[in-house]
Amino acid sequence: MKVLFLNYEYPPLGGGAGNAASCILREFSKIPDLEVDFVTSSHDEDFHLEEIGSGVRIHKLPIGKNQKNLHFQSKKDLLVYSWKAYWYSKKLIRQNKYDLSHSFFSVPCGFLSLVFKRKYKIPYVISLRGADVPGYSERFSFLYKILTPLIKLIWKKSGAVVSNSEGLRELALKSNPKQPIEIICNGIDTEKFKPGEPNREKFIITLGGTRVTARKGIAYLIETVRMLSQKYPNVFLKIIGEGDEKNDLEKMSRKLEIGKKVEFLGRIENKEMPSYYQEASVFVLPSLNEGMSNAMLEALASGLPIIATDTGGTKEIVRDGKNGFIIKMKDSQDIADKIEILIKDENLRRKMGENSRKYAQSMNWESVANKYYEIYKKQ
Repeated sequence: MKVLFLNYEYPPLGGGAGNAASCILREFSKIPDLEVDFVTSSHDEDFHLEEIGSGVRIHKLPIGKNQKNLHFQSKKDLLVYSWKAYWYSKKLIRQNKYDLSHSFFSVPCGFLSLVFKRKYKIPYVISLRGADVPGYSERFSFLYKILTPLIKLIWKKSGAVVSNSEGLRELALKSNPKQPIEIICNGIDTEKFKPGEPNREKFIITLGGTRVTARKGIAYLIETVRMLSQKYPNVFLKIIGEGDEKNDLEKMSRKLEIGKKVEFLGRIENKEMPSYYQEASVFVLPSLNEGMSNAMLEALASGLPIIATDTGGTKEIVRDGKNGFIIKMKDSQDIADKIEILIKDENLRRKMGENSRKYAQSMNWESVANKYYEIYKKQ
């Protein structure tokens, strides 16, 4: 079976969707009768061709990225990728007889799959990742009004639509209640991400491997640190990631006079992430909207209590009161209250961490890849 796989994100570019694609491709390379050409964006000005095993080829197209803008894809980036991916994929289609295409994101990648179906009769599968679902991000409110009819058409003409969480599926169904949508949650590498020894001198709150944007609700977490630090001077927050909100949040921290309590670490290579989770006491994600957070899954495998808002795949990861707490949205006081419970009760914190690790061990990327492979065989 030959598959053309499209996703404009791939490490070190982007966030969770890129990481998920990387992990799935690694598992695909272990399936003997599966060949995959993965068309993505280059992290620099050059074209790169990489291989995983003998069956997976990664084609990285230059779209104007550099070290300063790796973590955030602009509208221009998406347009450049779409244009280059279209022409490059046409060349691949002439060279290979693909059984189907698979697109991460309804747009722009799903649109390319739709075009290739109409032009070359290649069936396709769509993976919903978050911002490609109407209503997911306030940042794209205007675009959703324009693109929703196209997105619904892309879903309708696909062989299968797959969501990475029940919450994202429910959001998608608001646009088209009759659309069949399957769920394949993200997996987690429990060998790479595992419990360590937390910092005993500091109570470290971590928000790891994320885009620093308004949608993540980080401002409410910073306000929480201000509230807690008055009573607990050993509380510190580490924020990992890049994004357009970073400068404003740094200014906010200084204005609240907690600049020394909040550390912005920028983009950290995924291979270095385990140590940041291992030193932490708790993982907090106060997102206003989320799909299935890879960072939350990494924290789960690292044996951390997880505090998160009820959005996207949160309830598939957090059992309220068992391995963490589900918090109210846009509510710094609620975040502070839940963190304070864990500060006061070390036994509860340890038990919740143990439960997180236990839940994570039932999830893996091999299972995710095999579920997609079963969908491929039905097309």
